Amino acid sequence: MNTTSNPAAPEAPSGTQYRLTAGTHAATITEVGAMVREYTVGGRDVFVPFDEAEPAPVFNAAVLLPWPNRLRDGRYQADGATHQLAVSEPDRGTALHGLGCWYRWTPVEVSEDSVTLELALPAQKGWPFQLTSQVRYSLDAEHGLEVRVTTRNVGSGTAPYGVGFHPWLSPGGADLDMCTVRLDATEHVRVDERLLPTGVEPVTGDHDLRETRSLAGLDLDDAWVGATRDADGLSWCLLGCPDGRTPAVWMDDSMDCWQVCSADHIAGHRRLGLAAEPMSCYADAFNTGDRLVRLSPGDSHTVRWGATLR
Repeated sequence: MNTTSNPAAPEAPSGTQYRLTAGTHAATITEVGAMVREYTVGGRDVFVPFDEAEPAPVFNAAVLLPWPNRLRDGRYQADGATHQLAVSEPDRGTALHGLGCWYRWTPVEVSEDSVTLELALPAQKGWPFQLTSQVRYSLDAEHGLEVRVTTRNVGSGTAPYGVGFHPWLSPGGADLDMCTVRLDATEHVRVDERLLPTGVEPVTGDHDLRETRSLAGLDLDDAWVGATRDADGLSWCLLGCPDGRTPAVWMDDSMDCWQVCSADHIAGHRRLGLAAEPMSCYADAFNTGDRLVRLSPGDSHTVRWGATLR
């Protein structure tokens, strides 16, 4: 494992770079946000990368905590009090993707093929809780990337909590319309015009991705639950590409929600890849309570997911 840091040169916006290798697998993890800035197998991108000289443009493989996705009006109740967070997505009036992705994470353990980073998330306006999170990224020459996050409540009060991740699967230079998608999930989360949930329904039509289907004409920014699993207990999202390769993300039974986005409506990044986001809960869980984790003082919560190139 190599790190790059040159005090004589301007620091990268994403901070120190932790470079991991195992066989033909290579990944770069960033200090800021503990993001996967790049992940390749044999030089072929598995995730859409971003440049070391820029901040992550689209939450690239970020750790999304203490909530993934959106909170309605940035407002929620906990411990009998109403809390107001910054509305970071003003066009939809929501607080988007948590707090942890723009903090610097501290290295705990580093090696050639793994790195563990820690964030002590402080209490702040709209968030009166104190959490400590550790994320461990490891590469295996056969199985690829594995990610494990454990969060502990080190403060007082019961903290609402959810976690998710935001990798963009790379089409390998192809148009996304030339690719296919498969998602192991049986239920689709209905949303309103703000992409906030209104209910859950069995998958039908464009939201039934249980069998491999073309992405041509599919405009996706949706959540799914009812995750189905293979013999190893893993649920998968697969992006089939014209070069014959299939970037893939999996999650184990510590999570059962997916968000999949084709970036049709992200200015400057339209259809750059396919976001395949494992999550412990979907949008607005602080308000709906659906799949919300409540961390009492001293409690901890662990999730596990990973990625590879087939």
